[in-house]
Parts: sequence; structure tokens; C-alpha cells
Amino acid sequence: MTDISFVIVNWNTRELLKNCLASVGRTVRDLSYEIIVVDNASADGSVAMLRDLFPRVVIIANNENRGFGAANNQAFQAMGGRYAYLLNTDTVLTEGAVRELFSFMENHPEAGMSCGQLLNRDGSKQNSIASFPTLFTLLMNISLLEYLFPEKYPSKRYEHRQPIAVDSAIGACLMVKKEAMDAVGWFDERYYFFFEETDWAYRMRLAGWRVYHVPTARIYHLQGQSIGPDIRSRIEFYRSRYQFFEKWHRFPYYALIRLVIFGRLLINCFFTALMFIFSLGASRGTRDKLRVYARLIRWHVTPASSRMIIS
Repeated sequence: MTDISFVIVNWNTRELLKNCLASVGRTVRDLSYEIIVVDNASADGSVAMLRDLFPRVVIIANNENRGFGAANNQAFQAMGGRYAYLLNTDTVLTEGAVRELFSFMENHPEAGMSCGQLLNRDGSKQNSIASFPTLFTLLMNISLLEYLFPEKYPSKRYEHRQPIAVDSAIGACLMVKKEAMDAVGWFDERYYFFFEETDWAYRMRLAGWRVYHVPTARIYHLQGQSIGPDIRSRIEFYRSRYQFFEKWHRFPYYALIRLVIFGRLLINCFFTALMFIFSLGASRGTRDKLRVYARLIRWHVTPASSRMIIS
């Protein structure tokens, strides 16, 4: 049986995808693997590039953008590995990163999912892990919680030298045990681009599996380049976050969550508007931020707040 099935979802990121695949071939030598790329109807020649430069890659070419979760599920159906290794197209593996995660998972049967340490282009650390969202984390400043309670809220601010158990991991780079996938199911396809991995980790926790951060596995992540800066992705983040709370909590708690999030949005918009007024509209950054807040507020007060918007 194949050791690892690399699973990559692509949407109009041909050059990033090329670099990501090259890093797999350059850094993974002592493990058997396959690569499955699911292309969500790219219009930039991504599929032609794959067929030309990476003929061994298994390509699943969709006629529409099915979103992150649904596309990954297509690959899971076709995979033959004992582990799925999910990669964003804007990631670049470093030497030994895959072996570090693989060895850890092999030696920890309770581990259903693990992640490495994501790095910025300059080598500085990104957040690679996340705590499950709660009303408490929304009301408090997460940076303060990470400072006061580092064991409960681990983050990049601390130097972790050994693997640690965490709530969930950032979905840019995940190794997931096939046995755990079979036990809890695949991605919930109602999430379109955000919170799929959070929901997955939550289900694994409920089923008795554990999620780990392995800091010695290092992966460069050109953060956000596979998503883009479009306001639609910001809206989709809000929609997915609400869906997570609605799925796992009763109505009074969920309603309070929506109230808190919307209230914080209004407060941020108010103070941004004040800055805009005091600068006499001269700050382009403030003007752009105010426009984003206004769009998010408008989305919240329309029925569209329950529908996915990225296509």
C-alpha cells in the first residue's frame, strides 16, 4: 500500500502549483507516494501545465469550482495511501518535513491528524495551529489568551521544540491518517473554503482521535496567495464561522455568537469611520478598510448571510 497520498486543490494558481509539486519531488525520497490534484475549473492553463510537466500526477478536472472541502473529498475517494497529505498550492516543502510528520504519525497510533510549522517567505513563523472558537475566545483578545494561558492556547509566539497536542491545525498543510478519516468521515461539504479543517478536527476529538503540531516539520506558506484578497473570501469566512457554531451549539449560544461578532464588526467600523473623518479622507488604507467593513455589515443584514458566495 502507498505510504502517502498528496492531495492538492487548485484554482487558478498555476505557477504556485508548479512550485509546490516541484518541492514534493525535491524533498520526498524515501517514502512511496502518489499525487492527486483536483482542479476547480481553472482558466489559467493549470491542467495543461500538469499534463505537460507532471505526467505522473493524477488529475481530477472539475467543470466548476466545487470549493475546498468537496474537491478534497473527490481526491479522498481516489486515494490509495495510508495517509492523506493535504497541501495548499501556495506551500513549499522543506527537506525532511514529510518524513518528520510521517514518522510521528507512525509512532503515535492515537494521532488522527498532524501539522508542521508554517513559515513566511523570510523564514519567520506563521500560526500553524488554532484553538476551537468559542464565545470566550470571541469576547477576549486571543493574543492575550495566548500570553496568559500558553498551554491551553499555544501559538507561534512560543518556541515549541517537541510535538504538542492541539485543538486543530491550519489546513494549508495537514497529514491525516486514513483510519481516522474512515472513522469520522471526510470534509463536511457545506463549508466552502473555511473551517473545514476545524470541523474535521472537532469531529476527530469527539471520536477519540488527537491532533498534533510537529514543529520540526517546516513548510513555507505564501499566506493567502491561493485565496486572493477579494472581499468575497472575507464574507465566506464569516459564513463558515457561523455555520460551525450553528452546527455544534444550541440556538441561544449560536444567536449570542452572531450578536457578538456583529457587534464587534460595528465597533470596528465606527472607529475606522472616525479615523477616516479625522484624516479628511486622505488615507487610502483607512478608506479601503471602511469600505470592507461596510460591505460586511451589509452582508450581515441581508438573507445572503446564510449562502456561500465564492464561485
